[in-house]
Amino acid sequence: MRSIVCIKRVPDTETRVRIAADGVSLDPSGVKYVLNPYDEIALEEAIRLKEEAGEGSVTALCLGPKEAAEQLRTALAMGADDAVLLAGEPSHDGLVTAKALAAEIEGREFDLLLFGKQAVDDDNMQVPAMVAELLDLPCATVVVGLEVSGRHVTARREVEGGHETVEFDLPGVVAAQKGLNEPRYPSLKGIMSAKRKPLEEKEAAAVESSLELVSLSEPPAPEAGEIVGEGADAVPELVRKLREEAKVL
Repeated sequence: MRSIVCIKRVPDTETRVRIAADGVSLDPSGVKYVLNPYDEIALEEAIRLKEEAGEGSVTALCLGPKEAAEQLRTALAMGADDAVLLAGEPSHDGLVTAKALAAEIEGREFDLLLFGKQAVDDDNMQVPAMVAELLDLPCATVVVGLEVSGRHVTARREVEGGHETVEFDLPGVVAAQKGLNEPRYPSLKGIMSAKRKPLEEKEAAAVESSLELVSLSEPPAPEAGEIVGEGADAVPELVRKLREEAKVL
């Protein structure tokens, strides 16, 4: 089983981000960056499939700044065999990212191309399906169950109110959702071996964006709450405010 896993360097969700002075970017000072959590699930699935098959390879691929080598080393420590860093700035335009990744993937030999279902920084949830379309491959997104038998794939994906089962033949694209597996922690042995595994750096394909980011702004501060009373005696006033002022009843 030969897999390519596309990963992204994202701010830790516990990090408080601030808008930079230019008004169109985030201030990187004090921001901790991590491997996108959904991509960890995709990577774990690729490693498990290789282990079950008893042979194959797992390549981690990342479009990002040179600092993203740290997240690729994490992927190598988890069990990826090699890694490729496409040096370039991730775009707010998902199609730009998809075209840059597809340009690198096209021509490579692989069975399965895996992504996390979305990146936790922009939550666009666009790139996996776009890459699949650009490469003319079948695609299953929001996958919570995956079975590979020979060249045949059965994927169980989340849909509103239930699950949907889709089937396709390899090669194909899968975008992983929580519940597919529990990603492993890198072992000390894995961390040490990651230093010796190949990590190739190359320039990303130049792709022109059709989007322009005009400005970023902080969300409005929440309004102060109001205590209308205590216990059962507060209910009539609360109902009145909900009906006459908030107009939600």
